[in-house]
Amino acid sequence: MDLSSRITQHFRDSAQTKLDAAELLALPVARAVELMVGCLLNNGKILACGNGGSAADAQHFAAELVGRFEIERHELAAIALTTDTSILSAIANDYGYQAVFAKQVRALGQSGDVLLAISTSGNSPNVVEAIRAAHDNELRVVALTGREGGTIGEMLGEADVHVCVPAQRTARVQETHLLVIHCLCDGIDHLLMGSDE
Repeated sequence: MDLSSRITQHFRDSAQTKLDAAELLALPVARAVELMVGCLLNNGKILACGNGGSAADAQHFAAELVGRFEIERHELAAIALTTDTSILSAIANDYGYQAVFAKQVRALGQSGDVLLAISTSGNSPNVVEAIRAAHDNELRVVALTGREGGTIGEMLGEADVHVCVPAQRTARVQETHLLVIHCLCDGIDHLLMGSDE
């Protein structure tokens, strides 16, 4: 397969993964939007975490809420737990990397807030610990995973929302997570602002 054909195949595979996931994920994503809007309307905030590409997704989501997605609106409360190098390195050094998100959730999260927990495999130990901390502090969890959902899929409660991309390949899961994040942002704006565009 030449390079051009290989690239074309990536586009086809990505599009097919998203099409395959559309009906399966529409309801849980809608539930996640409603959960997040309820949180924001009650003066709550959304905390977001993940590793690697998922860290970038957490930051992307927070940026869209605090800034804007596609329409002008007031700022919305969201914090990416992946950005403060002093906090991350201090916690990792003193307590281990598994605690880097959980300690921030305990410090910043309050009852009624939402944790957006992103893990392609569903098994990231520090995201698992963040979810445990969220449950301890009475936060609801929206988890974005892939494959079979891993440990995270098993630990979520009825009040939480699991958005599990039905794909095995990390790249396809991450590409679909980005689309889900855009759907969350659009849905939040739609419910808050009533836009049909």
